[in-house]
Amino acid sequence: MLGHLRRSSQRLPVANLAVYSIQSSHIEFIAGWCRNHSTRNFSVDTSNKVSNDRGYQSRELKPSLVKDDVAIIKHIQNSTKELKQGPVGKNLSSAEKRKFLVNTLLDLEDSKEGVYSTLDAWVAFEQEFPVASLKQALVALEKEEQWHRIVQVIKWMLSKGQGKTIRTYEQLVCALEKDNRADEACRIWELKIAHDLQSVPWRFCRLMLGIYYRNNRLDTLVKLFKNLEACGRKPPSKDIVRKVEDTYEMLGLVEEKKELLEKYKELFDKPSSNDRKKGRQFKKAEKNTKTG
Repeated sequence: MLGHLRRSSQRLPVANLAVYSIQSSHIEFIAGWCRNHSTRNFSVDTSNKVSNDRGYQSRELKPSLVKDDVAIIKHIQNSTKELKQGPVGKNLSSAEKRKFLVNTLLDLEDSKEGVYSTLDAWVAFEQEFPVASLKQALVALEKEEQWHRIVQVIKWMLSKGQGKTIRTYEQLVCALEKDNRADEACRIWELKIAHDLQSVPWRFCRLMLGIYYRNNRLDTLVKLFKNLEACGRKPPSKDIVRKVEDTYEMLGLVEEKKELLEKYKELFDKPSSNDRKKGRQFKKAEKNTKTG
């Protein structure tokens, strides 16, 4: 970007050179522009409440982690040197910007400051906080099993007051466990989610039951399951009941195990989604065999 401006100044007529007399004025202009954009804070909600990502307002609050204008300019130049069309946000499609972000995050060293400054520079060119693009970038990182990087990106996003949804916290908890940080995953569940079990999707509840099971937190698993029952939540599938059944058995709670199986025996009488899928596959294979 700076090189382009310098070359442009050499082609200006003499009259215009009176306005742009020295190259430092161009640098000051770029530095001032970056000061106004890169330090934007997209935070709109400083509370701990899980929201639905609405109500974005662009406001000047705390500065970003990039400490000075020269560092910002250099970082953006280095980050975008492979893009022929220039910095992020300039004549690039949303898909190209997402690809740029994912590739940059994958290439970064394991540094929280490096990840945060890269994300700050990336959103500096956006008029609105790019929640949708970030969520798609997280999906791409999940496919690469970059769990530690996913944790960093989500925590950065939450620090901006954005993406405070059940799904975001589910992604964070899942990534933390896969990053061998089950204790932190459990703390986030307790602090942010467990107070409102009535509205938590069963998918997230199943995830937490699994985390407790895999990390030998059997008493906590039983407590969560009973709390869900107290809220009128019935397990939607037998795999959840099986997990609780195994937990009762390991804890030596024989009577509780019998009561559980009796209470949810109808789940074992009907085929699960996996059973139905296997049945369809078997019928299809049988049909192909007869046709062949």
